[in-house]
Amino acid sequence: MRVLLDECIPRKAKQCLTGHDVITVPEQGWAGLTNGKLSAAIQDKFDFFVTVDRNLQFQQRIANLHFGVIVLAAKSNRFEDLRPLLDKVPALLEAKNIGKVLPLP
Repeated sequence: MRVLLDECIPRKAKQCLTGHDVITVPEQGWAGLTNGKLSAAIQDKFDFFVTVDRNLQFQQRIANLHFGVIVLAAKSNRFEDLRPLLDKVPALLEAKNIGKVLPLP
């Protein structure tokens, strides 16, 4: 799977997604793009977008996207707080839920 990590997720999170092609928004050169422009850029380049932005599903028409969105709902975006949720992400990637928001509480 081709996975894009939002710029608010620490780069260290990539280590939890071994076996997948994972890159961050800044590494892709897309830092600072608004959600609409970022979604357009992601189309057909990535299978999943992982973020902590819980409002994304209300700002975008997720069903029209050609990629899945995984929302990590942790108390902060520090790696230590995200780690338990990141460990669950590989199973969601394998389910191939394209055009859906998959929340991880």
